[in-house]
Amino acid sequence: MKRYAYLLVLSLILAACGESKGHFKIEGRFLHINTGELYVYSPDGVIDGMDTIKIQDGRFALDVPCHDEGTIMIVFPNYSQQPVFAESGGAVEIKADASHLKEMEVKGTDANELMTKFRKSLSNVSPPEETRLAGQFIKDHPESPVSIYLTRRYFVDADKPDYAKAAAFIRLMMKAQKSSGSLARLKEQVDLTQLRTPGKALPAFSAVDVKGRKVTNADLNGPMAVINVWATWSYESLDALSALSQAETEAAGKLKIVSICVDANKGDCLRSMDNYRVDWPVVCDGSMLDSKLMKQLGLSTVPECIVIRNGRIVQSGINAAELRRFLENTYER
Repeated sequence: MKRYAYLLVLSLILAACGESKGHFKIEGRFLHINTGELYVYSPDGVIDGMDTIKIQDGRFALDVPCHDEGTIMIVFPNYSQQPVFAESGGAVEIKADASHLKEMEVKGTDANELMTKFRKSLSNVSPPEETRLAGQFIKDHPESPVSIYLTRRYFVDADKPDYAKAAAFIRLMMKAQKSSGSLARLKEQVDLTQLRTPGKALPAFSAVDVKGRKVTNADLNGPMAVINVWATWSYESLDALSALSQAETEAAGKLKIVSICVDANKGDCLRSMDNYRVDWPVVCDGSMLDSKLMKQLGLSTVPECIVIRNGRIVQSGINAAELRRFLENTYER
């Protein structure tokens, strides 16, 4: 009988372990938010597109399939974003005050507890000091997925990217994270920046847009053109899309645009095109960030913009706010 009971308990433990493997769980509670909704997405494929988390009585939960390490971005009601690092079989608990999101605590895995410690170190520091602290963290923890996120956040997707430092940090991390798919994609992104260096000619390309029309680099010949990458789950990229729609109207035919939508679902892309009055070519092949056209153009992230004048790149890597300022200065009435 004792042996039977032992085997029964052991089988239940193994079953429980089997259920958690291949999943990642988030549980959390908020101060100063009783009910509401959070948006979540993953820049490296843990979640397909955009998902939502319901907040009830200040608590929320999310359980997603997860077989590899990756990053889940939580978008809060004020549109600020914070990362949570997912791993197969992992679970975390989040505690946050809606009025002090930078002090959010995430406990349960080494990576998330490291990120919590870094997040708290940023209290009351200047932006240059934030960047310095990020660089020091990467040097101290080249083995952590947090360092991949910080390299992207502070040195690649920053308002003023520092690709030389990013490349140096990537070389350091590659020694400690040889099998990381996220790091490999970041390395590819930094390497591809050479294709869109200001002053270079726009690379030749050919693609088919969502309406079945052929699109080539010849469609961007003219005094001014923009290529932008967007997704329905990226608010900043939708802001850029809105700015382009307004600028196209004011430019009266003098601005040419080609967009790449990295949504997995073409239907989501078409609905957003209607909402933002997009009538220029949009390529959406369902390959998301692995889009062939993105690789041809040296693009690997969202949001992303390239500004072209007379066939040559004049700006790249600018964010939505910078694009909006550029367009307003160029096409203001």
